[in-house]
Amino acid sequence: MKKVLAGAALAIASFAAPAFAWEGQVVACYDKVWVPATYTYSQKLIMAAHTEWEYKHGQMIKVHYPAVYKEMKHLSKAGHYVARKAACKH
Repeated sequence: MKKVLAGAALAIASFAAPAFAWEGQVVACYDKVWVPATYTYSQKLIMAAHTEWEYKHGQMIKVHYPAVYKEMKHLSKAGHYVARKAACKH
């Protein structure tokens, strides 16, 4: 008799278990979004600006040469993923 009562109690508890399951609510949804790396730039002077006299086509001409710079790129923040709030898909 004890076995039958214990079996019946176990059967009732197993059928009632889904009713006692905790159902959570969706509060917010987020997407994984890639943020590209950011860089800073600096310039190094290669050749200063200057003016020269040149002889071309039988006459003297004054020619201006602008400064020449080399641009250097420096990584300031590496690319990474962030969680961005989005509409829920379900």
